[in-house]
Amino acid sequence: MDASIIQVLPVAVSEPPVAALLDALTSEIALEGYTAEQTFGYSPDKLHSANVYMVGARVDGALRGVGGLELQAGGVGELKRFFVTREYRGIGVADALLDALFDYARAQGLDLVRLETGDKQHAAISFYRRRGFVAIPRFGPYLESATSVCMERGLV
Repeated sequence: MDASIIQVLPVAVSEPPVAALLDALTSEIALEGYTAEQTFGYSPDKLHSANVYMVGARVDGALRGVGGLELQAGGVGELKRFFVTREYRGIGVADALLDALFDYARAQGLDLVRLETGDKQHAAISFYRRRGFVAIPRFGPYLESATSVCMERGLV
């Protein structure tokens, strides 16, 4: 598949294809065996109310991935609801999404992007490491979550 046909643009969580991908992410996490207490994904309503900037990646016009960035205090952004459909992984869709979110973060004056993922999300952890994220101690709502893996990357 030709990664040059990936188009990343802002999306609204109210769009049915966006909602479908968010549901697919929730289902995939549940299939990994996490309990409700071990998941921290924002619902569409929470994404909207928290003013999370969402982007979607289209391949041949169809939405194949989404990701969001929540602006937080102290020049920090947190990745939220980052997901690419299984059949479009490994061709640059996740990279394109992350690059768009990094561009947005820089435009907002952020210095740091951090995230939380699950300890069973080995492919995600490898992807984030490849993109320059390093492991950090759990923070905020993840402090007591034994299954949470937290990471960050500076934006210099």
